[in-house]
Amino acid sequence: MPRKGRIDAPGALHHIIVRGIERRKIFLDDVDRENFLARLGAVIEDTQTGCFAWALIPNHFHLLLRTGDSPISRVMQRLLTGYAVSFNRRHRRHGHLFQNRYKSILCQEDAYLLELVRYIHLNPLRAKIVQNIKELEAYSYCGHSALFKNSCCPWQDTGHVLKMFDSNLYTARRLYRGFVAKGVDQGRRDDLIGGGLIRSAGGWLAVKALRKAKLFQKSDERVLGDGDFVENVLSLANEKMERRWRLKAEGVDFESILKRVSALTGVSPEMILTGDRQRRTANARSLLCFWATEELGLKQPEIAEKLRVTQAAVSIAAKRGRAIAIENKIKFR
Repeated sequence: MPRKGRIDAPGALHHIIVRGIERRKIFLDDVDRENFLARLGAVIEDTQTGCFAWALIPNHFHLLLRTGDSPISRVMQRLLTGYAVSFNRRHRRHGHLFQNRYKSILCQEDAYLLELVRYIHLNPLRAKIVQNIKELEAYSYCGHSALFKNSCCPWQDTGHVLKMFDSNLYTARRLYRGFVAKGVDQGRRDDLIGGGLIRSAGGWLAVKALRKAKLFQKSDERVLGDGDFVENVLSLANEKMERRWRLKAEGVDFESILKRVSALTGVSPEMILTGDRQRRTANARSLLCFWATEELGLKQPEIAEKLRVTQAAVSIAAKRGRAIAIENKIKFR
């Protein structure tokens, strides 16, 4: 059975789990961990991705991210590829470091954000890397400690989490500490590490109770949330896919978008492709990158090859193109 495509959208909340291949260690020492965190911070800040929780375990890691300017798939591609290359070079090894496909569950924020923050931050305790909550607060390789240190991880959105407890920082930290402590005895929670009806409902007994009451909820293994949330997410995802297929069926391709951008901006197709550094040309190229990725779903490396630039340049241009389109209220169609 073919795998379903990932679901994403600006502002979407994702619980991401990445494991080493054959469950081998992906962090051998603190140098590896510091290297990974430096890369994670750089990618998060560059893509304006929200990060609410994270934890590094020797053979896997958890992240709780909110989609920003770039899709989560691109954020993870940059993070995993860069780290794997540096890890292999440092430890003189070859081959894959991670399992072929990382796990990403799109989550209903109102219902699950705090539960996921607690679950992820308790991972080092469950893995017996630390022995108690006090040690967890001092453990540098988990986002829990950052909630008590102002400058620990500037890329982690500690303020958003703490404000959910109280507007006063001291009170918020005290309440958060108590909230996490109450989760210690919960152990492993399968309902927070995947999607689907059983997990979203909180277990099989809850599903049977719903069916007995003749209440049926839409579900999807990629989504953790109630029926209305799942239906809305799938509807938006399908709408986006249908638009892309419709455009492709009509023969719309990269050249079509190039002509559309040229007509809108007055910059010739040749100048957009080969380009100079003038603002008008740069803006036209940014629109091209944005619409090529957003409307047609073209991959950034493919666009980079056409424009003879780096993938990073395409990512930055697409971000700028989105802002230009919104500011000037222009659409491809």
